[in-house]
Amino acid sequence: MGIIVKSPQEIDIMRKAGRIVAAILNVLKKRIEPGIITEELDAITVQELSRHDATASFKGYRGFPASLCVSVNEELVHGIPGKRVLEEGDIVSLDFGAFFQGFHGDAAITVGVGKISSEAEVLLEVTEGALNAGIASARSGACLGDVSAAIQSFVESRGFSVVREYVGHGIGHEMHEAPQIPNFGFPGQGPILQRGMTLALEPMVNA
Repeated sequence: MGIIVKSPQEIDIMRKAGRIVAAILNVLKKRIEPGIITEELDAITVQELSRHDATASFKGYRGFPASLCVSVNEELVHGIPGKRVLEEGDIVSLDFGAFFQGFHGDAAITVGVGKISSEAEVLLEVTEGALNAGIASARSGACLGDVSAAIQSFVESRGFSVVREYVGHGIGHEMHEAPQIPNFGFPGQGPILQRGMTLALEPMVNA
């Protein structure tokens, strides 16, 4: 299937789904502290989700058992909440999706637990900068490769490397839609972006 272009009305619903995701991630961010157990974060997610007319996108998706992905330190993505206790100096990625009125919202944040190392702080800054570089390149008339190249260029210019095994993706009625969006590539290649396409950029960075 090709890239699905959404109507303004559909995008408005997706914005609402995204706001739900952002609100819940903001609550979770404030709860990150040494001593909290990762399954507690999933329970908080379920509790907060009940305040909205939405459901968890990840729960049951390809057998995933939780509403929230919690990946700590060396865990790259798709970490399952459990009995792990967060410790001072950890960095934890929280990845969450909400399904609202027929559309998905999906976002992730990475948070330091207590005081983290200067190296970890730089890693977080570079990853956020890579996301912003990708967003800035995602314009009508640009090629998908422009977005991938912008992410790669930003990361490598800071002395880091991108993860090549995982990609961003289109999003809408389905959690994962076309196109796949690698974090590396060449400008001028790939599909031409159009107004109304909805993309989830997911830069992942190796130190």
